[in-house]
Amino acid sequence: MKQLSKSHKGTSSQAKTAKISCPVCGNDEDFLEVANGVILTSRYLQNDDGSFILDSDESEIMGEVKLICGDCGADLAPYQQHFLDMLF
Repeated sequence: MKQLSKSHKGTSSQAKTAKISCPVCGNDEDFLEVANGVILTSRYLQNDDGSFILDSDESEIMGEVKLICGDCGADLAPYQQHFLDMLF
C-alpha cells in the first residue's frame, strides 16, 4: 500500500492541483476526520416558554485524530498535514 501511495503522490496532475486522492479507491472529494476520546459539552439556556436554545459548544479531543477516505475508509495519515494546511 505504501508503494501505491508514493507513486500516486508523485503524479503530475496532483502536483498541479495539490489535491489529495485516495491511493486505494481514487476518491478526491469526500474525506472524514475521525477523533477518538472526545468530550462534547453543549450549554443550553431555557426560555420562559420552556424551549431551549444553544448557548455554546465545546469539545476536547483526548485521543488520536485520523484522516480517512470518505468512500472506502482507507487511512490517509500521510496526507494529514496537507489536509490541516489547506483548511480554510
